[in-house]
Amino acid sequence: MHELAFVIAGFVVGAIVGFTGVGGGSLMTPILIFLFGVKPYLAVGTDLLFAAFTKLGGTIKLARAKVIDWPIVLNLSAGSIPASLITLYVLHSADAASQPVQKFMTTALGLALLLTAAATLYKVLHGKVTPTSIAQGQEQLAARPRHWSLPLLFGAVIGTLVTLTSVGAGAIGVTVLMILYPMLPLPRIVAADIAYAVPLTLVAGFGHATLGGVDWAMLACLLAGSLPGIWVGSHLLTKTPERLVRSLLSVLLAYAGTKLLAL
Repeated sequence: MHELAFVIAGFVVGAIVGFTGVGGGSLMTPILIFLFGVKPYLAVGTDLLFAAFTKLGGTIKLARAKVIDWPIVLNLSAGSIPASLITLYVLHSADAASQPVQKFMTTALGLALLLTAAATLYKVLHGKVTPTSIAQGQEQLAARPRHWSLPLLFGAVIGTLVTLTSVGAGAIGVTVLMILYPMLPLPRIVAADIAYAVPLTLVAGFGHATLGGVDWAMLACLLAGSLPGIWVGSHLLTKTPERLVRSLLSVLLAYAGTKLLAL
């Protein structure tokens, strides 16, 4: 019975990701904890690989369309991957399944959800500030950050946050990219965000797997639902009031974050 429920949850989250772009981690991890009673460390680890495999397909599609700015992906990864490995080492040393670490992860997840809610609302209010196209000859200028060190710094912060909570590579990542690369067109911002999340979530997810923090059977069920869900959601994209959906999601994420902090 649980298997079918996991498939349905994967489908619902996949559909929402497909027509809003809001990261699956910010939705799936609270669902696993609140609806299914999954331990936080298992929910985070399983969701990291769930995110990696679902975003891998999107990255391949975007790479074929040649809309990914790989230097941006590499700069962010140079900060996020080492930070993820350091965080995994700390979790291994502290015993990820212990009660104090579980409490810390739950608190961090609550804060991450509140940040994601704020980032989602920011995109609702200011999403059109970022250009959707760019003048010919301005590509290299648009792909330059405000300062060379900022992608490394923000990448490290997001890498730590994602490894601890599985949340941060979606709405927060897009918001960070909008700030760091204000001239970069929105489609290329989204493409870069999806692409750099794949190696980060793979490293963090398999790292959690070595700590016993991945439920492989649950992961298979979630993926079985999410892949068709994303296909359905992407086809609903032009028929959905995106601002309304994002606004409702920001409220839902804020509620889940507050509830986690109260645990």
